[in-house]
Amino acid sequence: MESTQRNRTPVELSATNIGGIDQTSVTFSPGVTVLTGRNATNRTSFLQAIMAALGSERASLKGDATEGSVELSIGDETYTRTLTRQNGTVATSGDPYLDDPELADLFAFLLESNEARRAVARGDDLRDLIMRPVDTEAIQADIKQLTTEKRQIDSELEELKSLKQKLPNLEEKRTRLESEIEEKRAALETKETELEEADSDVSETRKEKNELEEKLDELRETRSTLEDVRFKISTEEDSIEALQDELEDLENEQAELPDVSTDPTTDFEQELQALRERKQQLDSTVNELQTIVQFNEEMLEGTSPNIRTALQSTTESDSDGSLTDQLVADTETVVCWTCGTEVEKQKIESTLDQLRSLRQEKLDERSELNAEMRELEEEKSELKAKQQERQRIEQRLQQLETELDDRTAKLDDLRDERAAITDDIDTLEQDVEELEQEDYSEVLDLHREANQLEFELERLETDLDDVEAEISDIEDQLAEQEQLENKRAEIQDELADLRTRIDQIEANAVEQFNEHMASMLELLDYANLDRIWIERTEQEVREGRRKVTKSMFNLHVIRTTDSASTYEDTIDHLSESEREVTGLVFALAGYLVHDVYDRVPFILLDSLEAIDSDRIATLVEYFSDYAGYLVAALLPEDAAALDDEYERVTEI
Repeated sequence: MESTQRNRTPVELSATNIGGIDQTSVTFSPGVTVLTGRNATNRTSFLQAIMAALGSERASLKGDATEGSVELSIGDETYTRTLTRQNGTVATSGDPYLDDPELADLFAFLLESNEARRAVARGDDLRDLIMRPVDTEAIQADIKQLTTEKRQIDSELEELKSLKQKLPNLEEKRTRLESEIEEKRAALETKETELEEADSDVSETRKEKNELEEKLDELRETRSTLEDVRFKISTEEDSIEALQDELEDLENEQAELPDVSTDPTTDFEQELQALRERKQQLDSTVNELQTIVQFNEEMLEGTSPNIRTALQSTTESDSDGSLTDQLVADTETVVCWTCGTEVEKQKIESTLDQLRSLRQEKLDERSELNAEMRELEEEKSELKAKQQERQRIEQRLQQLETELDDRTAKLDDLRDERAAITDDIDTLEQDVEELEQEDYSEVLDLHREANQLEFELERLETDLDDVEAEISDIEDQLAEQEQLENKRAEIQDELADLRTRIDQIEANAVEQFNEHMASMLELLDYANLDRIWIERTEQEVREGRRKVTKSMFNLHVIRTTDSASTYEDTIDHLSESEREVTGLVFALAGYLVHDVYDRVPFILLDSLEAIDSDRIATLVEYFSDYAGYLVAALLPEDAAALDDEYERVTEI
């Protein structure tokens, strides 16, 4: 993103009872805004007010207030947020800038407790954090759906391919039938000519001739009926054979499927219920840890005035300055808000880190439970599908057996009918023989031959009609082939995009981090720190009951000795300044990879005291290229190192 794309509209923000703020109204311009002042001057609370108006849930309500509010205006648009204390918790309402603040919380609101910053310092799984906003389950579901659709189209195309291969044989058969029909027609015309010539040479009574003609016509019709019955018998035999094959296949499939007499999904449901109960326990533990961590963070930041006042009344006799200053000043000790004694601030922060680590462990355990529950649900669904398939097969088997019985009975009836017709033909042939006389034998033979030719011609014409109908049906189906192939190509492209989307995001994140980390190290010039980079690898891990291959982000630290030789160090050996810069650059990589600047044009910076002033100035200038509004909370001595053209806010 280039700075020329920034929104150039000033921002007006009003806040009441947010963090340590009673009431304030501040206007600041696009670009860099520096909140400069000592500790306990509500700089962090002001950043929380911006976060609240933008949609974050991580802003705190003033300790002695039951309601707080924020109003943020950018040009003609105004965004509001109200925080209300209800039954020991804080509820939010209003019309914030963002509907979903997850991306901004992770990669734009870079306060001390920001997860991206802390993940680097703690050595957490960077890949999971950068991929958290990506709905990988939805992508996998889309892949599954498109794969099923593609498989169905492949099946249709394969069927069309089979039909296309069948088409030349049908066309050849049509040509052969047309040729045979022409030959039969020619033969019939010849036979009829011969019959007319023979009839003119024979003198016979009309009565005798008519009776013979009637018998011959009846014989021809009976033979045609016999041929129809034979065709029906052949069709029924083919159908019965096909039914028996299908019956055998279904019985084999049925043998491989679970019996539906009992419901095996009950065991799955019991196991799922146990997992759900365990997940509820974990949710409760995570929520408790979140409350504890948030409370202690607020106390460290000095945003709970009620408790500070209570502690001040009990310890002011032993204090050279105000207790508020002791609580939030930049010193090595603070007054413990549980026992009222002075303790090292580092110990409290260490305990907080342990609580955060425990919370992360519980979150990881909950993720594993979710994966196991999803796997059980899939197994349960698969088993249920097999049960339904078995029921479908059993229903189909009953239908097949009924149809098989009906067709067998019909076949027996047709065979009986064939036998009766055969007897009728024998009787008719005897009657014709009796009517034949020596003088008419040649004429009668011609009549029989003509009748046979007419019957064969009719049969060929029927066969031709059937073949042409089948060809027409195949051609209609083949007309859809191009459309199916185009749709399949579209699905194939979409599948390729879905299957590579996760890889592309991961690769882009690594590339962004490595590129910006190299630039920052070059600008900040840390002694003997040569390179910090992420390597993307694959590792086999367990998810639920299965082992899967998962991408991992391995952070490498390369240092240079005085003798110019290089060696690989660990994140644990980085200085606090180096760790903070690494965490901030990792957050910037997420900001760019997920196009956060398109959703919210803000980057908020706080708690940069571990970095020296000149490097803070360089870092702020570098980050300012990627956000329309960059607001940084700095101590006066750190703010002094920044460009004088940057806007300053000194009173909140």
